[in-house]
Amino acid sequence: MTERKAFLLRVDPALLTALQRWADEELRSLNGQIEYVLRRGLHDAGRLPKPLAARDDKKTPKP
Repeated sequence: MTERKAFLLRVDPALLTALQRWADEELRSLNGQIEYVLRRGLHDAGRLPKPLAARDDKKTPKP
C-alpha cells in the first residue's frame, strides 16, 4: 500500500458536518470522503497525477 501523510485541516464546522453526512450516505469514513472530493476535483481540473489517474480508472466507472 502507498504511504499516507497526515496533516491538519482547519475547516468550517458546517462544511465538516455536510461532508460527514455525505460520507455516511456513501458508507465512507470522513477522511475517505475528503480524499474522494479532492481526487475528483483534481481529476475534473485535469490535474490528477498520472499514477493516481491510472489507479482511479480501474476503480471508478465512467459516467
